[in-house]
Amino acid sequence: MKRAWEANASAEFHRRLGRSPAELGITGGRDGCPDIWQLDNGDIAVIGRDMTHAYTHRLPADVVLAADERLVVLPAATLSSAKPDIPDARS
Repeated sequence: MKRAWEANASAEFHRRLGRSPAELGITGGRDGCPDIWQLDNGDIAVIGRDMTHAYTHRLPADVVLAADERLVVLPAATLSSAKPDIPDARS
């Protein structure tokens, strides 16, 4: 079965959404740097902690993770700082 959307592994990083982990004070140097980036094809890349195993058994009924998907958690400050850079949805 073909998915309605498929990630494009050839897309390149285009621009950071929000402030850098260093600016937000949520980095330990080069390790553990949660971040949000827009790719050059418009898709979004999220860098966060893989918490798939911790949440799999308690997902809401309408949440499904495919075998190649991961549940990623990032600090609220990362998403909040990206809010001004995220365009409104189009109808």
